[in-house]
Amino acid sequence: MRAPSRSSSEKPRVLIVDDSASVRQALSDIISSDPELEVMGTASDPYVAAERIRREVPDVIFLDIEMPRMDGLTFLRKIMAQRPLPVVICSSLTEDGSSTLMEAMEAGAVDVVTKPRVGSVEFLQHSRMRICDTAKAAAQAKLKPRAAQPLRVEGKFTADAIIPRGWARRRRADLESANDMVVCIGASTGGTEALRDILLALPAECPPVVIVQHMPEKFTAAFARRLDGMCAVSVKEAQSGDAVVPGRVLIAPGNRHMLLQRAGSRVSVTIKDGPPVCRHRPSVDVLFRSAAQRLGPQALGMLLTGMGDDGAQGLLEMREAGAFTIAQDEESSIVFGMPRAAIQRGAAVKVLPLSRMAQVIMQARNHTVDMVKAS
Repeated sequence: MRAPSRSSSEKPRVLIVDDSASVRQALSDIISSDPELEVMGTASDPYVAAERIRREVPDVIFLDIEMPRMDGLTFLRKIMAQRPLPVVICSSLTEDGSSTLMEAMEAGAVDVVTKPRVGSVEFLQHSRMRICDTAKAAAQAKLKPRAAQPLRVEGKFTADAIIPRGWARRRRADLESANDMVVCIGASTGGTEALRDILLALPAECPPVVIVQHMPEKFTAAFARRLDGMCAVSVKEAQSGDAVVPGRVLIAPGNRHMLLQRAGSRVSVTIKDGPPVCRHRPSVDVLFRSAAQRLGPQALGMLLTGMGDDGAQGLLEMREAGAFTIAQDEESSIVFGMPRAAIQRGAAVKVLPLSRMAQVIMQARNHTVDMVKAS
């Protein structure tokens, strides 16, 4: 019988499942360093983890994929079929394992983080923030039925670190030459599933779409390939110079920021290094600010499920620049943090369920913002 659920004042308890003792220790040290989290225990394989869960139910599980006796993907499917719990996949940065990771996300994992490793002080700090923030977001996640306070780190950057507020002025001729509205989407925890639902509903001739999904490097390319094979639209991981055109979806590469550029009627993306913004790289705020400055009313902004406030300020800047802006509603969000932050700032023109997003995107095709607002 499941233990009583924790009260809102209790710390989320994390169970770490990994066959590497060094990884279990590193994750334990990182999670224990956050006063708002608690390590419930560790397990060297799924069988040990299952026995531990029978005695005490964790709030979040950090799960490796490759383990002896039973692989993590099989264990994940058993968890989601028998006793759904928030599961975060903790994996190495490898292209080979990225397709398995996509299967894990589709099987019900709420997020993915890279295994902690020795590196620069900046890398370790960012890794620590990412792991702890992900644990907190996962603890809040609303799990869908399936078959069978952040760390205090100095120097939280805003989008100013990548793209200053006065970075560019839109020329009237540029705006008048635009034929298509560019759809800009930001998402974090729960976003892989939300984005799949939206993109699957779009026809091949949809307006151009650019996306920032909080996800580690290496995995964004696999995510794009997976979607490209499922959807009518063309989906790819963005590279600098890629044109933003109808029927194409560009996803920001993990660990790099993505900005929009404009030359006359041609819109393209630039991929840029820089510090994490709102604790993330890529950052939704960076993309949204570039859309506000380069596209103005020729952009449509959507902020989807995720923890924290990345994208809230950028969505407000888009609205102030004349763009039509949308936040996902609470009921359809896995984690309502990012949309809530945008709504509280007055950044969203409309608050809509996930099921309406594809419809609004298609209404934006070859229409003015006013026509979209009237829908």
